[in-house]
Amino acid sequence: MNIINSTKRFIVLTVSSFLISFFCSANENGLGVATNWGIDLQNPTTEVAKDVYDMHFFVLIIITLITLFVLALLIWVCYRYSEKNNKNPSKTVHNTLIEILWTAIPVLILVVISIPSFKLLYKQDVIPEPDLTIKAIGYQWYWGYEYPDHGNFAYEAFMLQSEDEVEDNRPFKRMLTTDTTVVVPVNKIVRVQVTAADVLHSWAVPAFGVKTDAVPGRLNETWFKADKTGIYYGMCSELCGVNHQSMPIEIHVVSDSEFAAWIEESQKKYAVNSEEILEMSSK
Repeated sequence: MNIINSTKRFIVLTVSSFLISFFCSANENGLGVATNWGIDLQNPTTEVAKDVYDMHFFVLIIITLITLFVLALLIWVCYRYSEKNNKNPSKTVHNTLIEILWTAIPVLILVVISIPSFKLLYKQDVIPEPDLTIKAIGYQWYWGYEYPDHGNFAYEAFMLQSEDEVEDNRPFKRMLTTDTTVVVPVNKIVRVQVTAADVLHSWAVPAFGVKTDAVPGRLNETWFKADKTGIYYGMCSELCGVNHQSMPIEIHVVSDSEFAAWIEESQKKYAVNSEEILEMSSK
């Protein structure tokens, strides 16, 4: 009876999960931001993120087939070997063929998963020749940014508390919108150097398929190449203290001309505080 109840619960949970994942999108209006009750991955905006999504879906298919096979096996065993249908139970305790199969088949499945997984890890780790470099520094509790290829100006990005604090026509996303933004050109390889000034942080943008730890005294690197303009959001993904939730990341992917205009404006705008911020980040 316990086996039957467990099987029923298993079926309900499996079917519910698939229905929820089918009907719940993870993106809102095409922006790189999660929606309420969404459990799927965000729509990928970079080649790496697309590969991550494909890998996720590939593994999902495999584990779904395994789950359905185990479910069918459980139902068959419950029926075939019930007391009603199996008056004289077998006393078999050993079967060489079955033991070889249940060892070899999982190994083969892991090999099938590992080959594309290693290729994807290599692609994420090896950075192509970048078109520009950005340095992200994690502080308690905000992000600082530097553009070493464009005059090495620097600025800080703090989370905005309400829509009234937004000074331009940007959309306000609660706990995601920042007072200043990261701006990058579309279809350009962006290398992001990530470090921290105090404790461990993590620079993560789901739509780009990037997540890199920010470690004090250490410089980690990641990269992305956004193929669509728009606004994309991320968040510190390392528990870093009481205001961990106050470290969002807002990235604007713009055209080359808009990026050039922003660079020119930012070099003047942040010229006053750049020296102080650069001195702080170098300590």
